[in-house]
This record gives sequence, C-alpha cells and structure tokens, in this order.
Amino acid sequence: MSAHGVLIVDKPSGPTSHDVVGQARRVLSTRAVGHAGTLDPMASGVLLLLVGEATKLSSWLTLASKRYHTKVRLGVASDTLDAQGKLTQVDSRIPTSEQLQTALRTERERTSQVPPSISAIKVDGKRAYALARAGHAPELAPRPVVVRRLELLSAGGQELELSLEVTKGYYVRSLARDLATSLGTVGHLTQLRRLASGPFRIEEAVPWPPSGDVPLLSVSDAARRSLPLAVLNDEGQARAACGKRLDGTCFASPPPPHPETPDAETPPVAWYYANRLLALGRAEGDLFRVVRGFDREKTGELSAPLAPPG
Repeated sequence: MSAHGVLIVDKPSGPTSHDVVGQARRVLSTRAVGHAGTLDPMASGVLLLLVGEATKLSSWLTLASKRYHTKVRLGVASDTLDAQGKLTQVDSRIPTSEQLQTALRTERERTSQVPPSISAIKVDGKRAYALARAGHAPELAPRPVVVRRLELLSAGGQELELSLEVTKGYYVRSLARDLATSLGTVGHLTQLRRLASGPFRIEEAVPWPPSGDVPLLSVSDAARRSLPLAVLNDEGQARAACGKRLDGTCFASPPPPHPETPDAETPPVAWYYANRLLALGRAEGDLFRVVRGFDREKTGELSAPLAPPG
C-alpha cells in the first residue's frame, strides 16, 4: 500500500535536502517524495518531506515562515557565506555593542535581500551555484523578505549567537554577510539549525536516517495545521469532487472570509468532508472554485474530528 502524508525530519548537518529525499524514497519504497523548503547542507533541523498525496500541498507549505538558531563568525569571509566554503578574507575588527545593536536594527527593518551567489536559484536556466563555481558568479536580484523577529542571544568578540523568524525566500547565509557589511567587516555562518517550518516544530521531528518506522502525519492533519479550513455538506462534496463551482449553500458552516484582492501567495482554503481533506479551494466573487483536488482515500482521517458547525 502506498504511503501518503508529511514526515517531519530533523535533518543532520552534511547531506543536502535532495539527499534526504532520495533516502526517503528508498525507506518508503516510493518515488513520490518531495520537500517543502530547502536546507543547506551545513544546516540541520526541520525539513518537511511530502509523500504521495501530500506533494500536492508543496506550493503552500513552502510559503510558511521559518524559525532558526544560528551562529555568525565576524572577521572571516567565506565564498559560500558559511563554514563549508573557502575562506577568502580576514579582518580583526571587533564591533562595539552600540554598532552591533544598530546593525541588528537595520536587519530587522529589511524588506528585500540579495540571495547568496552560491544558491540553487536559476539564472537563464542554470543554477547560480554552478555559474559561481565556473567562475561566473551571477548578480542576483533582491527578493522581498520580512524579518518577523531577530534576537541577539550572545556576543563575544567576533562570535554572535542569534535566533530569528523570517519569511519565505530569506537566506540566513545572507544575514551573516549583511550584518558584517553593516559593521564594516566580513562574516559567515558557523552553525544553522531550523527550529520550525510554519506550525511544524523540531520537537516533533524524526531523527534522520530513521531507526524504525517513520510516523507520517496524514495529509488531512497537515492541511488542517497549515491552512484555513471549511466543511462541505453533501451537495458541496458532490460538486467539489467533480471540480464544479460551489456557492455558499454548499458548506456546512460559512467558509472563512477571503481578502478583497488575493495574490499568488494568499493560501487557499482546505475543504473537508467527513473529516477528510477533499480539495483546496478559493473564493471567486460569490462562488468558490477548486484549486486542487485530492483522493480522499489517500488523505487519511483527521486525528481529532472537526468541531460541529455552529
């Protein structure tokens, strides 16, 4: 029987996210495995593996904010901006407490960020890291980001320990570069650990590689934790299963309100019937359309029933 669900993995430092996906395909005996949010090889912590029907949630789970614990070494530059790269520059300057607080305040106010040149971003069909290693490091365009929280946990000489929560697209390696630049020096990451990806936390992660059975979170439970939800009645279930438009009478309780001007990153609503995920949907004026349908036999029943409407 094929596996379906989300596996919350505690990735060790060393393997790439793709390496872990390949291992999971062998462990679970299925090719239908992906992940939601790449972790660099040096980084450890929460990596969401999506198995079978759960791969349909990928676009939305990758949008979630991430929480990290990291250590930065000032005064030493690395071509990858982390400890796995080639050291390229040394500077002995040590920032004052006032300078450090000013640099952190600047980073908290950041609205765009230039990704590292050694990254998986594609430039004219080629990965940026491949171009950089061939001696043609690309100039990557800034990307919109939000720093939800950035705290200094400790500072000693040129060593910083930080915790942060950031939106999709933020590179913590770039944080080391940008903090150092604000301080008039250079720097790189020496440690990075992801503590959470959206609602999925390190405390519930499975060590990797696993030593026994792997506990998959059902697709229904994963969507419930990640997306707004609505419950369909019998008519709504029948129409959604056929990909037809729905109106307000198709729901057992009023669907959640939707923004006046949704954008590409506005999450859809998870539609449930008989405590199983049936579809993801969006409002279109007074009607509702199916964004993605699911096989209810593969999404699994919720671990705790939805509260009755009303």
